[in-house]
Amino acid sequence: MNKLIQFGEIVTGYDTPVLNEREIRASAGMLFLATYTSLLFILFDGNFIPVKYVITFFLLDLLIRVLINPRFSPTMIAGRLIVRRQSPEYVGAPQKKFAWIIGIVLSATMFYLFIIDNSYSVITGSVCMVCLLFLFFEAAFGICLGCLFYPIFNRKKIEHCPGEVCKAPSKQDIQKVSIAQLTVLALFIALVFFASGLLYERYSQAPHDLFRPSPTAKSK
Repeated sequence: MNKLIQFGEIVTGYDTPVLNEREIRASAGMLFLATYTSLLFILFDGNFIPVKYVITFFLLDLLIRVLINPRFSPTMIAGRLIVRRQSPEYVGAPQKKFAWIIGIVLSATMFYLFIIDNSYSVITGSVCMVCLLFLFFEAAFGICLGCLFYPIFNRKKIEHCPGEVCKAPSKQDIQKVSIAQLTVLALFIALVFFASGLLYERYSQAPHDLFRPSPTAKSK
């Protein structure tokens, strides 16, 4: 527990180093928000400055996690403070390390293209979208997409996955989805597409100030 350079914590009852999934999800949420916001600056203002800062911090944060210790990652520290009142959810450290190495490769690619080469292209856009997808799935669903590739490169048995998804599936009644529920979901999706066309003209009208009369009201 007191070692400066290590990956994962040694916890009684676990035969492999583990990490707290709740901290990881909080960290992913913060990185997602920062990355998404910086991309909005590009989309609406053509401003690339925020994304350059975010990419630099993103890469540095992941390097600290993998090369030194996740305990000293700024976003992991912030995540620990945020979820400190919640019970830890221990997950295996090896697969997380592999996933974060993928993150280093992606963020290093963006760092080179955006900052060193000072360029943008479909490559930078695609890599950013992949990073956002990874962060969103981790933060919103607790699904580590990078961990899914771990068994391809490591034949050792994977242990302590988030939600125990690496074990044989055994759904409880509360997890099962009925035909009626699937039908409701399908109908809702169809309704969204139908309504988007039907209500487009109404929803595309610019809103007016609530405390000032609308132009149509003045004309009357």
